[in-house]
Amino acid sequence: MLTIGILGLGEGRSTMSAALQSKKLHLKMVCDVNENLCKLRCKEFDFDRYTTQYEDMLKDADIDIIAIYTPDHLHAEHISMALKHGKHVVCTKPFIDNLKDAKPLLELQKQTGKKIFVGQSSRFFEPAMRQRKDFENGEIGELITVESHYHADHRWFLEKNWALEEAFKWLYGGLSHPVDFVRWYLPNIEEVMGYGMISANGKKAGLKHEDTMHFIFKATDGRIARVSGVYTSPIQPPYRESGMSTVLRGTEGASQADYHELRYAITDRSGEEKIITWGDNALKYYYRFEGQSHHAGEYQNYLEYFVDSIEQEFTAYPDISEGIGTVALLQAMDESLKQGTPIKIKAILERYGLDLQLVGL
Repeated sequence: MLTIGILGLGEGRSTMSAALQSKKLHLKMVCDVNENLCKLRCKEFDFDRYTTQYEDMLKDADIDIIAIYTPDHLHAEHISMALKHGKHVVCTKPFIDNLKDAKPLLELQKQTGKKIFVGQSSRFFEPAMRQRKDFENGEIGELITVESHYHADHRWFLEKNWALEEAFKWLYGGLSHPVDFVRWYLPNIEEVMGYGMISANGKKAGLKHEDTMHFIFKATDGRIARVSGVYTSPIQPPYRESGMSTVLRGTEGASQADYHELRYAITDRSGEEKIITWGDNALKYYYRFEGQSHHAGEYQNYLEYFVDSIEQEFTAYPDISEGIGTVALLQAMDESLKQGTPIKIKAILERYGLDLQLVGL
């Protein structure tokens, strides 16, 4: 059993639940600069080891893994500190917010030999895992194209002051999920083109960046993918539209994984149509808190996968290279919105002394 410490107790709430319920992990300590939040989480989970000083966790020789759920602009610093103290790292998405930090982190990770895993949790939800298994088993044949979206009525976000700041972008906070699904199946994206706008609801609230976006990706082998994100308008009822879906279309069949609804459909190579839903036990495993605001079950799935990778010495994906590659793709998408032209990923990477192979593109 490996020991874990958690930094950042907003999203880290799900990680606390995941670690405490896992038979593969021991939660040693949690940390947040907000002591009141530390006390709230400890009371919620009947846990008594917290600190407001990150150094306390880093200096604890019993802690094998640091799980980082801090604001995006702090990720690089917190990852670097953990590596220098001999810790394995789990970091939530997006991995970093500035590609200038990519090369130093790659070099530091290589020097220390410690593992880094990007907590791209959506891959570890039941429909997504089933879709991946069927894909790897050849149930839809050779992949032709991928479509993924994240459409959510997040108008309640507009009431948060930080959501109206210049630093906040739905592109990074929301679209990183469907972008990751595309990269899972088409890793070698070479070019992206997109358009976006601030909706009437977003303009009224004072949003600084796009809340409605559509993108086309092109891979090096010519295959294409489509990603869209709509965040401040109503969506269809759940039986019509999932908040987040991934559609794979292959030479022999097609499949669709609907995230929040725990629903999966496939027309396989035999022509048989299947629709699978997961019941109350799965719902309780994934959604342990109010509503669907925290998805502790998928966090437990990915933490246990990461533990297995350390103990069995295999690479857990998304790893550091894939995490950096996704950030480069998101930056290219951002530039395409600004310029209204296709953007080459290679050109983005070259600015920072990176190459496609190095970051898994």
